[in-house]
Amino acid sequence: MEVAERRATVIRLLRERGQVSVTELSRQLSVSEMTARRDLEFLEHEGLARRYHGGAVTTVSRSFEVPYAARAYDRQPQKRAIGLRAAELIVPGETVIVDAGTTAVEVARALRDRASLLVCPLGLQAAAVLADRPGIRLLVPGGEVRPGEGMFVGEVARSVIAGLRFDTYVMAVGGVSRDDGFTDFSLDDVAVKQAALGSARRCVVACDSSKICFARVGGLGVATTLVTDAALADADRTWLTEAGLGVVIA
Repeated sequence: MEVAERRATVIRLLRERGQVSVTELSRQLSVSEMTARRDLEFLEHEGLARRYHGGAVTTVSRSFEVPYAARAYDRQPQKRAIGLRAAELIVPGETVIVDAGTTAVEVARALRDRASLLVCPLGLQAAAVLADRPGIRLLVPGGEVRPGEGMFVGEVARSVIAGLRFDTYVMAVGGVSRDDGFTDFSLDDVAVKQAALGSARRCVVACDSSKICFARVGGLGVATTLVTDAALADADRTWLTEAGLGVVIA
């Protein structure tokens, strides 16, 4: 297990349980207790944990946005499958906005060998994946880049996106709920997402089944399709379908 993947697992355990012990981490991750202590030291330095003798407690609520570098290793197989299924909904000749975020990068990877697409990525990571691909015309909106996340934010990005028209916006979200609709962690990100929603003919949401977060992007009606993984509960699928969303399981 790579270091970033291991630390992403520690973050997930802290968020789920509130605290972890060095002994528990050593056993569960198959590493030495010294390595487990170093991981907790790193997370404490990043402000994600507070150590005590023999373990650590989380310092953030579940609504806190886990850093991109850690999320990149979380639920990788599900995100890869969601990216492939979302990309299947895009047909040659479309103009597409691909959101920022770890799931959106998997959508970009699934699109990079496709032909005759104009793609506008909202994050540096997706832009790098799509750069110099023969069948892809790449349009980068520009603007300020949000540190640690790589998403284009601010007035420049919003204005460029608002002045264009696209066939499809593949939106990544922090969460989805019956009452709040689609939500995300950063108000800056939400403003860009709302501009993208206003510029696209349809919206496909790529979201794994574990999401919970903070700022409202829009009601469920802003999207036509939700692509998620097989862990989606039957009850959740029912209310999502009743809300008018086409639910696609990756």
